[in-house]
Amino acid sequence: MFIQHSLAWSSLWQHPALLAIAVLIVLVAFYVRAVIGFGSGLISVALLALLFPVKEVVPVVLLLDLVGSVLLGAYDFHEIRWPELRWLVPGSLIGLAVGAFILADTDAQSLTRFLGLFILAYVLYALIVKPEKLPRLSLPWGLPLGTFGGIIGSLYGGGGPPIVAYLQMRHLDKRAFRATFQGIALTDNIVRLFLYIGLSLLTLPLAISFLFLVPPVLLGLWAGNRLHFRIPQRAFLLSTLALLTFVGIQYLI
Repeated sequence: MFIQHSLAWSSLWQHPALLAIAVLIVLVAFYVRAVIGFGSGLISVALLALLFPVKEVVPVVLLLDLVGSVLLGAYDFHEIRWPELRWLVPGSLIGLAVGAFILADTDAQSLTRFLGLFILAYVLYALIVKPEKLPRLSLPWGLPLGTFGGIIGSLYGGGGPPIVAYLQMRHLDKRAFRATFQGIALTDNIVRLFLYIGLSLLTLPLAISFLFLVPPVLLGLWAGNRLHFRIPQRAFLLSTLALLTFVGIQYLI
């Protein structure tokens, strides 16, 4: 059983070992984000929540993800598949609002088992069918899966799994996948930022902690982007499923 400390800077600076662990977690999370296009929020929240309260972790990770979305989105801007966002964005906005109010009034950690089961069920299905042979979804499927992703994004700091499932079944290549995911992630990040401020979930002490975690974000993105251009498409698809498996198991434990 881990003893949780506050993620606010006034507490964090008194525990340099915890700060070092947080830096390492963020570095790895954003390395993965640059390689396969998502996962920084899911990894960061899953691991940081072992050390810090989830209601403090999620707002800080939101700010870190906003940095990642802006940088990767600008880098991949011309690869974004805009038609995908026509359905994903409206659904995500609905889900974000619902999830933010749940986070404010509920113990979000008690809701993780359903998410873990959903993720693992999708991974099992994708492995049986083979990721490159998944059925092709029509564009309107972006609305319900975007809504589900928005709810998860508010609760756990990353709405990746449903949106990853949608984009995989739209059969985008790895660069378009990463670019389009940044488009929906940036929209989610901005909306969640205003929701968290309005609900007093994001405070000044947490914002100061965020500033000290920006350097590992930048380093992780730089290193991961170098690997992204070298990884084969099939390895890319299997890597996304491997990450989803890890996250699904984390949510069930």
